[in-house]
Amino acid sequence: MPLTDQVALVTGSGRGIGQAIALALAAQGANLVINDVDAASAQVTAGDIEARGRQALVSGANVVDEAQVEAMVEAVMERFGRLDILVNNAGLTRDGLLIRMKEDQWDLVLDVNLKGAFVCTKSAARPMMKARHGRIVNIASVAGITGNPGQANYSASKGGLIALTKTTALELAPRGITCNAVAPGFIETAMTQQLAEEVREGWMKRIPLARAGTAEDVAAAVCFLAGPASTYVTGQVLVVDGGMVM
Repeated sequence: MPLTDQVALVTGSGRGIGQAIALALAAQGANLVINDVDAASAQVTAGDIEARGRQALVSGANVVDEAQVEAMVEAVMERFGRLDILVNNAGLTRDGLLIRMKEDQWDLVLDVNLKGAFVCTKSAARPMMKARHGRIVNIASVAGITGNPGQANYSASKGGLIALTKTTALELAPRGITCNAVAPGFIETAMTQQLAEEVREGWMKRIPLARAGTAEDVAAAVCFLAGPASTYVTGQVLVVDGGMVM
């Protein structure tokens, strides 16, 4: 297994895409740090990983709180003595038209989606720099490339995350650390399953492969970027959208 005994920290991994990423990395041999503010779902994911024969550490750290994130990374180093992979997946939406969007909706989304990635990258980079090895993968979105009506805050956060990815890649490359982003398109999640049928049909018409993506599709892309096959890939955005923004 290409990631045997490596340690991966995945934020927002209690459910959905983050959970699928954590399970896929475990299947590649990695031990996992499951970070989620939902303690119950984090424990379920950790249990699934341990049932697969890998180790799991659960953390409820708020990714926006630098002190909590630093304590989480310290706990990882105490438990495992290494941190090889960081996946900045934690994120949320608070949709609304720009002219009606409240300031707290903007602030919350930018804080969690963008500042959270900055805080976690800053803390995780330190042990990676000492080891002169590391893989950082940020979960962006096609909304950060094309924009999306009703998602000014979300699109801005994901566009900023792509820019953060490139700068991080440039700064950390001399220490053997790569940083890339995955930009999912229309992915089947609990959130998208609640959309009205006409909205779903509208999305499907824009996808050349004529199907929605799955959390496992995103996880496969993350495994590639976190693994040895991507050693010479950094500062890139891997779009996983069935051709939607092609």
